[in-house]
Amino acid sequence: MKINSLPFDTRTATARLAFAAVTFVAAFAAHAADDPVKIDNDHARVLVVSSAPNAKSDLHEHKMNRVMIYLDAGEMTLTDTAGKVETLNFKAGEVLWSPATTRPHVSLNVTDRPVRIVEVELKSNPGGVGAAKRSESDWVKLDPKHCKVEIENDQVRVIRARYGPHEKGVMHKHAWSYVVAFLTQCNLKVTSPDGQSGTAIKAPGDVSAGGPSKHVEENLRDKPLEVVVVEFKK
Repeated sequence: MKINSLPFDTRTATARLAFAAVTFVAAFAAHAADDPVKIDNDHARVLVVSSAPNAKSDLHEHKMNRVMIYLDAGEMTLTDTAGKVETLNFKAGEVLWSPATTRPHVSLNVTDRPVRIVEVELKSNPGGVGAAKRSESDWVKLDPKHCKVEIENDQVRVIRARYGPHEKGVMHKHAWSYVVAFLTQCNLKVTSPDGQSGTAIKAPGDVSAGGPSKHVEENLRDKPLEVVVVEFKK
């Protein structure tokens, strides 16, 4: 017996896509403000850390490759146990690839103001091919006006997306799971292929996680919206 004119398999697929779009919005849940770990799942551990002016860290190392998203402009030095000093200068909104360290080091914020950083620690192993391939409805291919690839390797694809006031993107598909770092205030409408929608409201510096899905986004604000999306190929 037919419930409507769509075959069962088609209705099931449509329902799944709608659920994925709604889940995309529901994933924007709040986390404790004093906990630097905002997301911890099978793909990555995501921290939002703040370094005070002239603050020096304890001796530490990073055993995983990372994607670093700098929310503020600044300068930091990294001094390892062999005495080698590396200086990092970064702009607000800049994205950098940070490979796993070979020696423990101490970091020092030499800027005269706090620096906030989103650190995406990758749990997958480097090498090999990603588990999923981008489709014909890949959002970078369909919407180059709003999307730009910043980093791509065998573990991740990092995309910067910008939408002007009240701009709308195009219907697209995410083949991989991902995290989003918000660089600006966000009031974003997300709509699935069957018309179901939800609204995500986030502040600069917030992060969220999502999975494979199909939807279109629309900036509801009178100001530009900018995000960095880290897609996990594994």
